[in-house]
Order: sequence, then structure tokens, then C-alpha cells
Amino acid sequence: MLALLHTSSVHVPVFDALRDEAHPGLELRHHVDAELLERARQAGPEAVTDAVRGVLRQAVADGARAVLCTCSTIGGVAEAAADGVGVPVLRVDRPMAAAAVAAGPRVVVLAALESTLAPTAALIGEEARRAGRPVQVRTRLVDGAWPLFEAGDVEGYLRLVAEAAEAVGDADAIVLAQASMAPARELTKAPVPVLASPAAGLAAGAEAARLG
Repeated sequence: MLALLHTSSVHVPVFDALRDEAHPGLELRHHVDAELLERARQAGPEAVTDAVRGVLRQAVADGARAVLCTCSTIGGVAEAAADGVGVPVLRVDRPMAAAAVAAGPRVVVLAALESTLAPTAALIGEEARRAGRPVQVRTRLVDGAWPLFEAGDVEGYLRLVAEAAEAVGDADAIVLAQASMAPARELTKAPVPVLASPAAGLAAGAEAARLG
């Protein structure tokens, strides 16, 4: 069983569909806590460390063989809180970051939440150092997108993300920092690879759960 830590309920059907498509037989157990993201935005990601550690321990007690955090803002906190939990804890955007580094040295990160930009840029830098490759990361906030998401206007939210991707120039890859942005890949005509986290992140989580 793979446990997933979400900060929005919209991710539940997305990851269930990805599981059905690519990982049949994998049991997913979803934990949704929107307050974690709100606290992280207001006081910084480290403010939710104890709460995240509690979620991880409960997931293990419920039988999880691995835990996947789908929130980019607190993904680093989840990884750091894994010590002593006893199972692998992964952040959904790490495989995406590795793919961005492999695509080339010029990476643009798009996010609808400002709190997501710095953790994602830091993760890409970490993956670049691991791969021994140079990287220049630029970050851009998609103005007006998050209020649309919070209001339930997913179509409008994705349209703004797609337009922002098309406006990017001088890049080898565009990273959609939040899992909720992934469907914008199908809408944009950006001339460079547009990378999203859910599919690759779930594949890594499935492998970790299989290995235990």
C-alpha cells in the first residue's frame, strides 16, 4: 500500500486515475490536509514539520509501505521528516526535477503559489548537483491563477498556466511546480518540454512501495 499526503482533495481522483492506468493492483490510501499548506504559506514550510511527521507515522501504522507527498511546498519537509518513520518517503516532484536537469541547463519554474517557487528551485539545484550538470533556474509566478483554483475554476486556472508556459522564452524545459498544474501540458503549445510531476512521482512511489 502507498499512502499519499495531499493538501487538496482535487489530487485524489487524479492519482487514482493514474494508478488505474499504469499501476493496477497498487493500493492507494489518501490523506488530505489543506491546513498544512495554509500554515506553510503563512509561517514557512518548517512550521508544519511536526504535523507532517505525525501524518507519516499514522500512515505507517495503517500499513503503508511508502509515502508520497504530492504538495511541492511541503515536499522537502516530508522527506526530512522521514527519519525514524521506517518506510521510504518521497516528494512527487523529485523525478520531474531530475528530468528538467537532463533536458538542459536553462529551466523555468512556473507556480501558482509563491511558496512553491523556492522549494522547487532548490530541488532542481539539488538534482543538478547530483547529476554533475550545470543549471540556471528562473522562477515565475502565474499571476491570478491560484484565486481561480481556490474558487473552483479549474478551467480558468489551467488556461492561465498554459498561457504562461507559452510565454516562456530562452529555456530548455519548463517545470509546472504544482501537481494541480499538470493538465495544462495538454493545453499549451510551448516549444520546449513542459514537465509535470504526478505520473513520474506516482511511478517512483509505486516502486518504493513494492520494494518496501
